[in-house]
Amino acid sequence: MSNRNKKTQANSLRSAVGGKNSPHITKITASSTTREKSDESKLITPQELRKDGAKVESIVTDSGKVEARPVADPELNKPKKLSRKERKAAKLAAKSDAEKPLKSYFILFRPFVAFGRYLRDSWREIRQVRWPNRKATWKMTLAVLVYAALFMVFLTLLDVFFTFIFDLLFKK
Repeated sequence: MSNRNKKTQANSLRSAVGGKNSPHITKITASSTTREKSDESKLITPQELRKDGAKVESIVTDSGKVEARPVADPELNKPKKLSRKERKAAKLAAKSDAEKPLKSYFILFRPFVAFGRYLRDSWREIRQVRWPNRKATWKMTLAVLVYAALFMVFLTLLDVFFTFIFDLLFKK
């Protein structure tokens, strides 16, 4: 067995028992028959531990104690499928239970309500902005200054060129 498989198996056992800080455990798989080693030590099958038919697994802790822990049944966690009528009824019940906002405000309060919504929405937008750090801010500032200087030089050269052309044409 590769190290990766061992680690994933160990992690799955840890998570089943209770996390990283839980005591070391060893998983025992029991067969359907019991074997006798001596009068004191017997292998106990999971079926003998739980007579009600629930699935359990035997686990030996560091202290040598055998514990039976229930195995989660995947069928219990599945949501019950609802029929189309039941889903529609649940949807209607949810709609009727929901509070409806008051639409009839006093006419003098409408501008204040609109201003409040504007402030709330603005605050939500500002919270979504990804602000640059100091280094990125300086890089962008320098890029803008360099672009503005280059554009200024380009416009100055264009102005000098057109001035020279017009002086040649109209000085005759």
